Amino acid sequence: MDNIDQQQKGGLKIRRLTPQDFAAVIAMDAAAVGHARTSYFERRLKIALAQPALHVQFGAEHDGKLVGFMMARQMQGHFGRAEPSLRLEAIGAAAGGRGQHIGSALLSKLEDEAGRLKIPEIRTTASWRDHSIMQFLDRAGFELGDNLVLECHVRDHGLVLHEDNRVIAPPHLTGYSTTEADYSTSQGNDFEALAHDKVDLRTLRSDDMDSIVRIDKMITGRRREAYIHELVDEATADSAVRVSLVARVDGIAVGFVMARTDFGDYGRAEPVSVLDTIGVDPDYSHQGIGHALLSQLFVNLDGLRVERVETVAARKDFPLLGFFYDVGFKPAQRLSFVKRVA
Repeated sequence: MDNIDQQQKGGLKIRRLTPQDFAAVIAMDAAAVGHARTSYFERRLKIALAQPALHVQFGAEHDGKLVGFMMARQMQGHFGRAEPSLRLEAIGAAAGGRGQHIGSALLSKLEDEAGRLKIPEIRTTASWRDHSIMQFLDRAGFELGDNLVLECHVRDHGLVLHEDNRVIAPPHLTGYSTTEADYSTSQGNDFEALAHDKVDLRTLRSDDMDSIVRIDKMITGRRREAYIHELVDEATADSAVRVSLVARVDGIAVGFVMARTDFGDYGRAEPVSVLDTIGVDPDYSHQGIGHALLSQLFVNLDGLRVERVETVAARKDFPLLGFFYDVGFKPAQRLSFVKRVA
């Protein structure tokens, strides 16, 4: 193998993880968190095999035995970003191992890989109560990121749909035009005026991608096919996480929410739904489309016994933050971190 796939770091051999390593990975992780997260790691492996170019997974080997692991994936366009990054999702070392040394060797390899891929930063999130990971991230040179991690308990949201009233025509048909990407209720409780039978809310399908790209471009000003394609592929390929939705009015796609369930991402023990992105056609703003999408998402998640939804928003994206706060989100007990590597 060349030095991209395998190299020595401080007596450890750092190499790509293989499917044969995952039993050892699950055992190491179970020893650290107190229970086996078999389904989570099986899903991560499945997705990595389906999208190998997007996933970076390394193992640390000593005397022929796996003693550490690290999993990351490329992010391109998530949460409105134009700049790519690597998201560190999981890292662990064998009990009784060399802890920080193994983690540092794996992170160093990840930084090398980021340089090879021309990716300028590594991002992650962690609970502020996890003192060991806080110390590791501090020593590794991570800093607090510019994003806020928000959460909402599925049964505590502030969304209600009523059958009365109607969805009005797009603004450009009424003589008033706007390009503002607004998800919030601008005048009163707009989502309460949304007629449930006027909006078709259904599970995302692969043939929705062109519509999602169109809406996303109207909001961001950029065509992000690669990013949208990645989310659609994951949403439609993995039935265990298929909770993304599309809203249609009179047969036209007018909004979407891209979400997934994570049973263990970032070391979480309980099932959580991660909301990656939400978008509403500006021609249908101020009509509760975003609220309707989240309302249906929460109903579906409740049926799956997922108790919490988590998302990330830029600290200065006040319209989006206002929307999330309006429907019941609040700051989570997790912090975002970033390390520049280029």
